[in-house]
Amino acid sequence: MSKVKRLLQTYTKFVAIPWREDVAAAQRVIFCVYNETEELRLRAKIDEFELATRQVSHGWSLFDLTETFASWMASQRYATRYFQKPHLLSTLLPKYLDHIEKEFSAYLEKTQADADTVVAIQGVGSLFGFLKVKDVVDRLAPLVAGRLLLFFPGSYENNNYRLLDGYDGWNYLAVPMTADKEF
Repeated sequence: MSKVKRLLQTYTKFVAIPWREDVAAAQRVIFCVYNETEELRLRAKIDEFELATRQVSHGWSLFDLTETFASWMASQRYATRYFQKPHLLSTLLPKYLDHIEKEFSAYLEKTQADADTVVAIQGVGSLFGFLKVKDVVDRLAPLVAGRLLLFFPGSYENNNYRLLDGYDGWNYLAVPMTADKEF
């Protein structure tokens, strides 16, 4: 059985457990951790995650981060200059986080995601080199009334998440799910 299929089975078992309403935003976050080489396979199975969620009477909403940097950067007045001098881009990146938060808030309002909805985020790997996933989760988790699910290409080991197996890992309160271990 493929690793993505095992990850889907773990998620299916988890999402079927009744949800507590009295948990903090950071504890309502779920990380589906998979090897970055499985990205295309996982994206092909996203509909199965939605189906598993809906089968237990929860709502589903999918937000994609993949193209947010490109669209945000294209909207910048001096985008061409930043491409010519990319070392200056670091001064602008906090505004990119603000942009993601604004887009995500608008998306939640449009989809009317409630306390019984799983709001999934794909394209997390596109943040690599620009923003820390922890910072993005810290901003977005309080906006979600239900559960925030991140499809996370990287690794989870000893309570430490590493995006794309980069060296900059961090510890987070989220529920980790991997193909190898059940929650």
